[in-house]
Amino acid sequence: MPEQSPFIWHELVTPDQKSSGTFFSELFGWTCREVDAGAFGIYTLFQKNGQDVAGMMNPTPDTPCKGSFWHAYIAVEDIEACARQTLLLGGRVVVPPHDVPGVGRICAIADPNGAIAHLMQPLKP
Repeated sequence: MPEQSPFIWHELVTPDQKSSGTFFSELFGWTCREVDAGAFGIYTLFQKNGQDVAGMMNPTPDTPCKGSFWHAYIAVEDIEACARQTLLLGGRVVVPPHDVPGVGRICAIADPNGAIAHLMQPLKP
């Protein structure tokens, strides 16, 4: 992995995208672009100067936390190996690795204390 921050994407999970989107757009001067996420409903991309800076989605049945919250994705080279290693280190896999078309593979894990981390193995360019 490059010697840069492994935190590669930030995402807001909220049951009210309209209200949250308006708040953060006005606070940071962002615009919103909605995209169809199929079974997941609408996914909103926050943009600044035409560049994607963060995303927003509704909670899903697999969402590990309740209420609205921000989380970050940590880039990994092998998401399957990270999921296996999580178990060996006493953690748990909260959401198993799965594909996100056009993005890569993602999963959610928890450390032995319950701290949740979202992992992403980005598509290779």
